[in-house]
Amino acid sequence: MALDPLATAPTEQRARPRRARPFALVIAAASLPMFMATLDNLVMTNALPVLHREMGASVEQLQWFVNAYTLAFAGAILIASALGDRFGRRTVFAIGIAVFGIGSVFAALSTDPGQLIAARALQGFGGAAVMPLSLALLSGAVPQTRRALAIGIWGGVSGLGVAVGPLVGGAIMEGWNWQAIFWINVPVAIVAIPLALLVLRNDFGARARIDVPGAVLAAAGVLALVHAVVRGNDDGWDSIGVIGEIALGAVLLGIFFAWQARAKAPLVPLRLFRDRSFSVTNIIGFAFSFGTFGAVFILIQYLQVVQGSSPLEAALQTTPWTLAPMVVAPIAGMLAPRVGTRVLMVLGLGLQAAALTWIGLVMSTDLDYPALIAPFIMAGVGMALVFAPSATALLATLGLLDHAKASGVNSTVRELGVALGTAVMTAIFVSAGGELLPDLYVDAARPAVLTGAGVLLAATITALWLPAGRSATSVPTPTPRAAGASSGASGRVGPAPAPADAEAPAAASDLAGVR
Repeated sequence: MALDPLATAPTEQRARPRRARPFALVIAAASLPMFMATLDNLVMTNALPVLHREMGASVEQLQWFVNAYTLAFAGAILIASALGDRFGRRTVFAIGIAVFGIGSVFAALSTDPGQLIAARALQGFGGAAVMPLSLALLSGAVPQTRRALAIGIWGGVSGLGVAVGPLVGGAIMEGWNWQAIFWINVPVAIVAIPLALLVLRNDFGARARIDVPGAVLAAAGVLALVHAVVRGNDDGWDSIGVIGEIALGAVLLGIFFAWQARAKAPLVPLRLFRDRSFSVTNIIGFAFSFGTFGAVFILIQYLQVVQGSSPLEAALQTTPWTLAPMVVAPIAGMLAPRVGTRVLMVLGLGLQAAALTWIGLVMSTDLDYPALIAPFIMAGVGMALVFAPSATALLATLGLLDHAKASGVNSTVRELGVALGTAVMTAIFVSAGGELLPDLYVDAARPAVLTGAGVLLAATITALWLPAGRSATSVPTPTPRAAGASSGASGRVGPAPAPADAEAPAAASDLAGVR
């Protein structure tokens, strides 16, 4: 028999009335740490050629500067989401911000590639608590009528991190040194922690025992698969070690899902996958991250290695791509209820696929930069049309009790896409004879970028199976009795609100708004 989350919540929480928080402050408190994590990922990408020169890092070590973060992130997200449900989402969110800040300090103090890889992993553990819980805290803190707008702004802030990440990285490395790209996280963390504690509610999910075996199985399976892809070119794809790691990863993930089917408190409730919008959105999230960020890893180095741009110049050259999400994502979030999430996501993925195909076909050693502006704009608009609508589609028909775990699953899938996309495209690049030299870069980079385009095309076709995702024109107002009865099903923990309390709509109204 299912437990009533209201019965397991502390008495003080059930009895305490909820105080409305200012809309802008809620968005700032939930989005600032997420902005920090997004910014840091792209700052890191732009710093790779500099780290290659100054640290003597190999191509494989460069991708581990990215993958150490994404693997730690992907391996820890599910347990971070479960910890948030049990001990309070705001509490775990704040701890994640602190861990991310500490990891940034260690990264800035690193003197060799091994130390930097370890520090990036620590950042990833902190980011695992930041990214999914930021969306769960935001969606639970704003009224349903303003949720699409809030998620759109949240997506725009993520787009801002995409936009200014390369610019900040380029400017810092041109004026100071690569270590400063990590030091800038420290003041952000110092501001973000008290802001979150003051503004956000410490919502709880189901207070269940943490599924430690599931967390270990998931993390080990993901690590084995990605490590096999990373070492495939050096050791040979037919080597016993690589084949064995791939088989081990597949077996561990198979055992993980079998365990989730019988666990009393699973990290990934398999019932979520019965929801078509949730399942398709996760498939798209993986493919989007795989194709887009794997290609970005290749292209940001193309501008520096082949075209001779400095980190700052390369960052400025990519602004037609990276600025678009900042502008378009909030608009997409506001349009989603009217035109539907499916239309926006199909269009966005299609634009991304077309843009990468265009870039892959025209890139050469003597290409003039203006030829890249149009496909960069197309790619940026495409990214923006996926960011916010995918977050809306993910949570559209799920109760608020499931939001943290649903966001955790999606963030895991996306980060796995980033890790595998970077690894696979680097493997394609290396196997084609690519090196970080102008005359050996383009011919190897082209098939890697076109592979990303093909994955995004497949995602475009998959997105056609999404529900339309349009909001109903009117949402019935629940009676006090109905609101109280459905609060447990919706996933809200706390007393039934009065009819005028717009901060806590019932699940019935959440579900009525999506079709």
